[in-house]
Amino acid sequence: MSEYGPQIAALARRAEREHAALHRGNEPLGPTFAPQYLREGVGQAIAVYIDARTGGRPAPLSPAELDSLECAMNRWLECYARCHGSVLESDVSIRTAAEVLLETRNIDDVGQLLTGVPARRADDDADEHQTNRETEHEGDSERKSSARSES
Repeated sequence: MSEYGPQIAALARRAEREHAALHRGNEPLGPTFAPQYLREGVGQAIAVYIDARTGGRPAPLSPAELDSLECAMNRWLECYARCHGSVLESDVSIRTAAEVLLETRNIDDVGQLLTGVPARRADDDADEHQTNRETEHEGDSERKSSARSES
């Protein structure tokens, strides 16, 4: 067992308790509770994984610890989805989740991207497309300005 064993075991126990309690209830808690599952569950699991892989002293996780950590993270993702009214069986690798977090730097985006809930709104995509066009336009303006000053 690595130095992360007790922390992983505690996360796994808590994930199972929360998952069981949430799925016993008749009504989902609602979207306002979803971020709690991401921050206190998914994010914690990813943090342990990243720390074990990149921390000061390398502390390789045993296959059993990695499986337990991954299972806990998936339970938390299922709780997150349930808050949005979706029932799913998550099977995401902890490595994939960590990569998404490192890329987006936003645990809310991690939840949405890994579960597909809530569905992205068309105006979110339009806003992103508009931002990309504005960034490209700014880059064009800077290049033109730079070219003028060089002449």
